[in-house]
Amino acid sequence: MALNFDLNKPEERNKEGLDPIKDKDRPFSKINYYMMGGCVALIVLGFLLMSGGGSTVENGFNPEIFSTRRIVVGPMLAFFGFLLMAFAIVYTPSSRRKEIKNTVNNNE
Repeated sequence: MALNFDLNKPEERNKEGLDPIKDKDRPFSKINYYMMGGCVALIVLGFLLMSGGGSTVENGFNPEIFSTRRIVVGPMLAFFGFLLMAFAIVYTPSSRRKEIKNTVNNNE
């Protein structure tokens, strides 16, 4: 994807002399960031569900370390968070797909 900036138009530049980045030139949209934030929340929730006290010599064996919450639910939430994070990074909204398609067609 080529960036089209006219270097002869100073009004399009900011005061540092740099070209402003347009939304269409950014790699992720707002939706991607929301999805990634939700995935991070899922991963953190999964790790929190897996946490807790363990067995110690003083207290003896703690059967709570084998609870369903710790060995099934927590790891599954963390795993789905990691899976969905890959999807959130690759996802392109339909409006952006059309924009990219039009840009590619115009450059050919």
